[in-house]
Amino acid sequence: MSHAPARGGAPLVSPVLIAGCLVILVSFAVRASFGVFQIPIAEEFGWARAEFSLAIAIQNLAWGIGQPIFGAFAERLGDRRAIVLGAVLYAAGLVLSSVATSPLAHQALEVMVGFGIAGTGFGVILAVVGRSASDDNRSMALAIATAAGSAGQVVGAPLAEWMLGFLSWQGVFIVFACLVLASLAVLPMMRAPEPAGRTELQESLGQIVGRAVRDPSFALIFIGFFSCGYQLGFITAHFPALVTEMCGPILQGGVLHSIGISTTSALGAAAISMIGLANIAGTLAAGWAGRHFPRKYLLAGIYTGRTIAAAAFIAFPITPATVLAFSLVMGALWLATVPLTSGLVAHLYGLRYMGTLYGIVFFSHQLGSFIGVWLGGRMYDLTGDYTLVWWIGVGVGALSAIVHLPVRENTAPVAAAA
Repeated sequence: MSHAPARGGAPLVSPVLIAGCLVILVSFAVRASFGVFQIPIAEEFGWARAEFSLAIAIQNLAWGIGQPIFGAFAERLGDRRAIVLGAVLYAAGLVLSSVATSPLAHQALEVMVGFGIAGTGFGVILAVVGRSASDDNRSMALAIATAAGSAGQVVGAPLAEWMLGFLSWQGVFIVFACLVLASLAVLPMMRAPEPAGRTELQESLGQIVGRAVRDPSFALIFIGFFSCGYQLGFITAHFPALVTEMCGPILQGGVLHSIGISTTSALGAAAISMIGLANIAGTLAAGWAGRHFPRKYLLAGIYTGRTIAAAAFIAFPITPATVLAFSLVMGALWLATVPLTSGLVAHLYGLRYMGTLYGIVFFSHQLGSFIGVWLGGRMYDLTGDYTLVWWIGVGVGALSAIVHLPVRENTAPVAAAA
């Protein structure tokens, strides 16, 4: 079967898109909940905050290392096989983590979880969605699939917080493992155009990757995505704890109290959910804008907005109102970078090896996540709060806004079959 992407009047909403959205939704719902477990696990074992933070950081780094591996695996042996392998690793890592009792065990097992996220997350799913979409619909299809990750974030942290009310954290891990495996039920719907055959792939993959890594624009995209990972990794892992400990009290009888958010712990989980909810709209808007405006300028604008929002949040006293305002603004910009970055990679280097090339770029994202998550825990243990590490994130965001400007997006796009 030819692997040429769908063209012409192919519909935007397809079985491939629906299935891809469901897999990403479950994968990201579980991933987005890990920050909720920071305090329960640290308190149960008497660990320093940096111990479980390092476990989450290793998860993010393993996700980044695994992404190009799973991208190449999917291009050689099939998308669905890559997704099944990812789901099995994900579930196994969660189950084994539920019985781990030492920091080293948790940190080692998060390698499995990270590789599992790589197999069920953006790299593999966006590549198959991109190949199945028409040229006109590709930007929006990538945005919809990305928004599904945000939908997972909407439900993941509050679901974990709710289940912790009647289950141990170990029990919640088991439930999440079952959900990851259950998502495989939709795989029969993922029948996208196949990637290149083995012989053709072996002849040209190295050439395409070599050309990309020698391209200054690819290097700039790689560097710029680091900031996205730093900010998203830090906030996902530490924002619930930051809000729990640094936010002013929730007023009894106020709006938040009346809807059941009576503690700063509940507000921290709700903030992660709100970020995901706002990002559904933000990501879809980015998908639309990516079809009409240069992606590099959109990316620079997103990172500028994040930088301003983060600086304003930490510069003023943290209150429930500022937590909600920051969550809405950051949420609108949260994963809006993903369809634009993946679309930019496809535009410059073609669709055939999008999974591998985006996976390489995504490694930078996850390296940033690793540093953001680990440094957050380390600096907390040294200083007693998250202020300094937050300001480092502000500076990193400003750097990403700048480095996207010289990207040569006006280069003629590579043909999909090239």
